[in-house]
Amino acid sequence: MVKLIHTIADHSDDVNYCAFSSSYLATCSLDKTIRLYSLSNFTELPYSPLKGHTYSVHCCCFSPSGQILASCSTDGTTVLWNTQNGQSLAVLEQPYGSPVRVCRFSPDSTYLVSGAADGSVVLWNAQSFKLYRSGSVKDGSLVACAFSPNGNLFVTGSSCGDLTVWDDKMRCLYNEKAHDLGVTCCDFSSQPVSDGEQGSKYFRMASSGQDNQIKLWLVSFTDLIGFDLKFKCTFPGHSAPVLTCAFSYDGQILVSGSVDKTVIIYETNTGNILHTLTQHTRYVTTCAVAPNIPLLATGSMDKTVNIWQFEPKQHCAENALETEPKMRVENWSEEEVSVWLCAQGLKDLVEIFKRNNIDGKELLSLTRQSLTDDLKIESLGLRSKVFQKIEELRIKVESASVGIPDEFLCPITRELMKDPIIAAACREY
Repeated sequence: MVKLIHTIADHSDDVNYCAFSSSYLATCSLDKTIRLYSLSNFTELPYSPLKGHTYSVHCCCFSPSGQILASCSTDGTTVLWNTQNGQSLAVLEQPYGSPVRVCRFSPDSTYLVSGAADGSVVLWNAQSFKLYRSGSVKDGSLVACAFSPNGNLFVTGSSCGDLTVWDDKMRCLYNEKAHDLGVTCCDFSSQPVSDGEQGSKYFRMASSGQDNQIKLWLVSFTDLIGFDLKFKCTFPGHSAPVLTCAFSYDGQILVSGSVDKTVIIYETNTGNILHTLTQHTRYVTTCAVAPNIPLLATGSMDKTVNIWQFEPKQHCAENALETEPKMRVENWSEEEVSVWLCAQGLKDLVEIFKRNNIDGKELLSLTRQSLTDDLKIESLGLRSKVFQKIEELRIKVESASVGIPDEFLCPITRELMKDPIIAAACREY
C-alpha cells in the first residue's frame, strides 16, 4: 500500500515539522531554517532555505491557496513567507514574546492562529497581518491547533492535556481533559461522516498525546444541538508518546508518529493497522499527507524527512464493477459509489460525491437540477456525462428488477422490443 520513494537529509538538526501544499513540501528544523521542495521531483527550490528566525522553528503551514507559508519559532515570532520567491511578507510578534509552538491558517485564509508556550493564543487577520483577537488557556503551553473544515471554530491542545474549542470570536466553547500527560497534536478530517441513528453529520478529529494514545473524536455542528464534541475510540499500536497525527484528505486513513520511532497507518473506520513503518532511527516528530496526490511525508529527530507513496487502489480499475450484480445499487455505500465513478471515467467527481455523502440510493435519485444546485458541478459537459451514466444505471436497475435480458431492450430507448428487426450491414465495393 505504501513505499518509500525519497529521503531528504538537508537539515543539520532535528526536523520538527513538515507540511504540504498542492505544489510544495515545506520542512522546518531545530537548525532555525525552513526548506521548500517541489513535489514534481523533490528538488529544493532556488530560494530555499528560508532564514529569518533566530531560534528553532517549531511549526510551518501553508495557506489554503499555497501562496503563503507561515512558520513559528522559539524566538517569539510567526513569519509569513511568499512561496513564489521566498520573501518575508510579515513578522508577527507574539504578545510578551513567548516562544510560539504552533500556527494554522483558517480554511478560507481569513485568519492565522498562533499558540505559544505561555498558553497565549492569538488570532491574526491574515490579510492585514494585524492582531484580531487573543486569549489564553488556564494551564500549560499551547502545542497543537486545528481548524474545523467549515472554519467555524478551531481546537487547541495544551501540554497539560486539555483540548479547548474556540469560535472565530475567540470565545471558549468547550474544554476537555483529553490526554493525561499532555496533548501533542490534533487534526481534523475534511470529509463529514454520518453517525448515530438519526444520521447526523459529524467531522472526525484525532488527537495524540504523551500517554501513548491516539483518540478519535466526533465534532458536530447542527442547528438543533449547536456544537458537540464526543469521544469515539482509541487507536492502539504505539508503545511510547505519540508526537504527531494526520488524516488523509478523504479521511479514510490516519497516520501517526511516535517516540517509539515508528509511523503507523490506520484505517480510520475500523482502527485497523494497515502498515507500521520503521525506517526512522530516532523519534518521529511530524507527519503530513498531501492534499491532492498520494504522498506521505514523515520527519524525525534523525534529521531526515522520508517521502512515501501510497499505491493506487485497485478498485478504480476499469473492470471494478464486474462484481456489481452481487449487490443491489440502492444498497451501495459511499465507497461503492466512488468505485462506480472511477469505472465510468468520472474520478474527478469522487470528492464531490463523498463530501455530499452520496450512497447508492441517493445516486439513483439525482437529477440534472440537483447536480447543478446541490453538488455544484459547474461544467455542463461533466453534468451531462454523469447524468447520462446515472440514467444508464437506473435502466440497468429497472431491467434487473423485472428480469429482462439486456439484448431484449432497444439500445436507444431501452424499452422492451416487440418486433425487433436485424439490419444487415451493407458494404460498398
